[in-house]
Amino acid sequence: MEELWGRKVLLDEIHSAVVEQQAIRQLPTMQEEKQHVRCLRCGQFHLKRAVRLPNQHYFCPDCLQLSRVSSDQCFYHLPEPFPTKRAVFFGWEGTLTTGQQTVSDELLASVQHFESRMIWAVTGAGKTEMLFQSIHYSLEAGYRIAVASPRVDVCLELFPRIQAVFPEESSILLHGKMEEPYRYTKLVVCTTHQLLRFYEAFDVLIIDEVDAFPFVNNAMLDYGAKQAVKPQSSLIYLTATPTKGLLSLTKQNQLQTSILPARYHRRQLPVPKTKWCPNWRQKVQEGHCPRQLMRLTKELIKNNDVLIFCPSIHLMERLEEILRKKFPETTLAAVHSQDPARLEKVMAMRKKAYRILLTSTILERGVTFDGISVIVFGANHDVFATAALVQIAGRVDRRKTYTAGEVWFLHNGLTTAIKSAIKQIKKMNLLAKERGLLDEV
Repeated sequence: MEELWGRKVLLDEIHSAVVEQQAIRQLPTMQEEKQHVRCLRCGQFHLKRAVRLPNQHYFCPDCLQLSRVSSDQCFYHLPEPFPTKRAVFFGWEGTLTTGQQTVSDELLASVQHFESRMIWAVTGAGKTEMLFQSIHYSLEAGYRIAVASPRVDVCLELFPRIQAVFPEESSILLHGKMEEPYRYTKLVVCTTHQLLRFYEAFDVLIIDEVDAFPFVNNAMLDYGAKQAVKPQSSLIYLTATPTKGLLSLTKQNQLQTSILPARYHRRQLPVPKTKWCPNWRQKVQEGHCPRQLMRLTKELIKNNDVLIFCPSIHLMERLEEILRKKFPETTLAAVHSQDPARLEKVMAMRKKAYRILLTSTILERGVTFDGISVIVFGANHDVFATAALVQIAGRVDRRKTYTAGEVWFLHNGLTTAIKSAIKQIKKMNLLAKERGLLDEV
């Protein structure tokens, strides 16, 4: 029966023997209206005539990736058990900075009072470490807690870090490609899509990178997150680049917010520099390397490895061919979301196997490399929104050891996104200085 606690799943997603238990609740899958039908797994509305099946029932096309749900089925559910206090081993021996401790304490207070909160912390601020105190409190209180992220990569990185701090706690990692069968645990790390299978399960739900695709502006995933928590619970949002919606809630005093404008190593965020690069797209398409990119890469590679962000996979692949000829003695590679060797290449970059790594926006967040500088090639392209540029700039100088890494935006026209990203980074540096959170380099 444990596998149904706090879950809302279809018959083919559970063991058939469990269904025979009398206490199990059956919940409807669809809510019918005159012309529309609403899926009660993902919350989306559809015209009846558009989603009618031959048997006159209805299905939901929006959450098909989780398996098809139709109106002739039902969800199986058992309420989450009442919390029971217990002792939980806490295996973290690190220390927080003054800024981190303040945020950690504010987060704990929100969890204790079942309040929602946004943690607005700059990239590389050590957000994960600031969660440990609240996770420990929650587990000892008998609460069920989930840490969710829109991206599998982030979940894969978070899970072992959290496991290491709570080594005696049963935990599970849930994502679309997992091979391990589902089992009940008090501590869950999952993608935000997996929240659609939970119902009033969590006392505390922490969503990392709420501004990231596919969670941002996604009504389905927002619905899933809100139905996954108990009526009395804490919903915590983590971000380095908050959305307008979250900022609006903060201004209206509808969402408590903690701001951490400095990294743990007490150095200011690297402020991106801009460089005019005319006809960058045309030159690459014609098989030429723009002079500005060539000179800048040669200069930066003297001190650090170089991460070059490209606005499209096609352009990145052309640029890779060009740079291999220009840098014949230099180890380099290119990676994107559809690359079957993506994880291996990222790991190789971490191990210093490459001096230059070209990438799509897939590496804009959730990864840390030692000793790198960053170039955003074609920074004025539409794909580089303000949040993306702030996140990309945040790849530099994340470690304790200072490496003088630089961030460069190569463009042929300053966009609002470029200006806003630089303005936001400078604003955080100023706020950090005012709070006494920075040391001179």
